[in-house]
Parts: sequence; structure tokens; C-alpha cells
Amino acid sequence: MQAGAVEAGTGRLAENIAYFGRALRSAGLPVGPGAVLDAVAAVEAAGIGHRADFHATLQAVFVKKREHMAVFDQAFQIFWRKRSLMERMMAAMMPVAPGEPDKPRQEALRRVSEALYDDRNRAPQEVEQQKMLDARLTVSDLEVFKRRDFEQMSAAEIEEAKRAVARLVLPLDRVVTRRMRADPNGLRVDPRASLRATLRSGAGGIALKFRAPLTVHPPIVALADISGSMSRYAQVFLHFLHALGRADRKVHGFVFATELTNISRALAAHRDPDLALAATARMVRDWDGGTRIGRALSDFNRLWSRRVLGQGAIVLLLTDGLERQETAELSFALDRLRRSCRRLIWLNPLLRYDGFEARAAGIRAMLPHVDEFRSLHNLASMADLCRALTGEPAEAAADPRRFRLPE
Repeated sequence: MQAGAVEAGTGRLAENIAYFGRALRSAGLPVGPGAVLDAVAAVEAAGIGHRADFHATLQAVFVKKREHMAVFDQAFQIFWRKRSLMERMMAAMMPVAPGEPDKPRQEALRRVSEALYDDRNRAPQEVEQQKMLDARLTVSDLEVFKRRDFEQMSAAEIEEAKRAVARLVLPLDRVVTRRMRADPNGLRVDPRASLRATLRSGAGGIALKFRAPLTVHPPIVALADISGSMSRYAQVFLHFLHALGRADRKVHGFVFATELTNISRALAAHRDPDLALAATARMVRDWDGGTRIGRALSDFNRLWSRRVLGQGAIVLLLTDGLERQETAELSFALDRLRRSCRRLIWLNPLLRYDGFEARAAGIRAMLPHVDEFRSLHNLASMADLCRALTGEPAEAAADPRRFRLPE
């Protein structure tokens, strides 16, 4: 509909701007009550004679970052119109085939449609009219949900997936280290402890004390690709890392797109996973950017590998491997990383496709240097990863040799 042409006459323009602000907040924009009041005041001051002026006025108040432009434009186009609202909303929620060229626009449409369909952002009479339709869509098959791709999940389903990640049975494996601990049933004599015990007792004999090797949970070192194609998978994966850290595991987290960022302290700073990920997002400058896998792994080997790859650490590398340049550097960096850890597990969401073949140059350069090659695109694959981290022998499906092509 024409912006304000009808609503201004009936005195409901401010109410509709409030609904619009709530929808933007649900879609991910930082819109608070103050911004809604500012928007109403700005519209009153600027007037609503033309749709373009109304759009520019609301945009000046609600949009604070460049990446929010696409979401705002789609929300404005859907919310402030007269005809075919339901058709546009249903079309926006239809699944998108892989390889869609305009992915940012489709993502914005999905976020906006979910926000506008949220009952909190709609008038009460519209909620009552939609109850029957929503009732048919609330039955969820748990098995189907576990195998649904993270990229195809709605915002509400992603939140449910994050809660399911926290309920996963986390690995309880232990490894034997070179450090020793006091153990009365140990097989090795502890000379220092025996001498101290003898001096304290003052007896004529020697009080023998024994020790045994210390067993600990092996540290988890995760390197997650946060480029545009991996952003949704990285978000859920970071929730998984936070859950591991809360289970008394030593977890070191790193993210990379065009540069490497250590997020270990941010993940451990808060018990609440949402607060931990918010702190992580404030540290990262290249989220949803390009990707330079070889350079990021080289920086990790040079700056961090000696600090964190101890006590039989397991490295989880989350990336699609689509490195178009510097494959020689990528191969060298990954080979060094493999020699520095106990196990190197590559998690690639592209494995969700049945016809996957290792034809990209980056994937071919990485495959010879990993111990396991797994997918991480849904809750079922994440549960498989938990079982793999318990130390069980890897199944044949995770063998990277089955994907290598002849030279």
C-alpha cells in the first residue's frame, strides 16, 4: 500500500511503525523502543507525501550498519504494501535450491518472513485468523529435524538446534600423558615423595610412595571457517564448542575468513552460550567475508600451534575447502598441522551432497593430510562427531582416501 496513505487517516500509523520495528528486531536489526519513537517523530517531521521519502526516513532511523540494508529493504517492501502480502510471504519461505546466485537477498527474505510471521509482531486480529493455519505446521518429526540441513532451518529451528547441541552426549575419552600423579597402586616409585615421607616419619626403613601416568581429556582445538558460505554452520559449531568447554574440556577456538582470530577466552568467559557468541562476534572483523584458508592455517602454525597443540590435542577443522589460490601453501600448512596433533578431523558441509567429488583444487590439496573427513550440516552429523571424539575407530565413511581422485 502507499506508505501512510490509509493509516495516517485512521490514526494507526504510529502503531504500524511499532509493529514494523518489532519485525526488524526479530529479523536481526538492533531496533529498540527508542528507535521506534524516533521513527514516529521523524515521520511526523518529514511528512509522508511520497513512498520514497517515507522509506528514506525510516531507513535513516532503523539502519545502523551497511549489512542491515538488505533486511530493511525486504521488510519495507513486504510490510508496507497493499496486495499479495500472503503470496510474497509464502514465496519468501519456500526452500531455495543450492547455488542460488542472489544468496544475501534470499537470506534477507527468509529472516524477514520469519519475523513478520512472528505473533509478537502482528496485530491481535491477524494472530487469531492465522491460528488454524499455524496449527497444521506445528507437528515436528524429531528424526526429520535431526537430519535437516542447518542452512535450510528457520531462525526458530536454529534456536532449537542450539538447545539440542547442548543436550548431546559429549565425549568422555582420556589419553595417557607423560606427566605423573600420586597413586598408591602405581607401578613406579616416586623417589621425592618417598624421601619426604621417610623424613617425616623418622623410621629406620624407607616409606615407599608410588606414582602413575596422568590421564586427561585431550584438548580440542577448533578452527572454523566463518566466510559467507560457512556462516550458518559456524554459528552452530561454536555452540558445540561452548558445550564442550562447559563439560570440563580444554577447548581452544579459532575462526578465520581473511584473517585468524583467537576466540578461546570469549567462549570461556560466559556460561550462557548466547553471551559467549556475542562476545566472539565483537572480536571478529571478517565474519561473512572472503576466505584464505592457507594463510589462516599458516598463521596458526606460526603463532599458536606450540601453545595449544599439547597433551594429544585433537584438531577440528570446519571449512568447505574452496581455496582457489595458494594451494601449495595450503597443502604445506595442513601437513605441518597434521604432524603437530594426535588427530586431524576435517568437517566439510559439502559432504551432505550424495554426488560430492573432490574436484576443487583446495579440497584435493587438503585430503592427503587429514585423518578423518566428515560432514557437519545437521544434528545427526554432530552426534556422529561426538561418537568419533570418544576414541572409537573411524568408520569407512569417514576415510578421506575414498574421496581422492586419481592423479
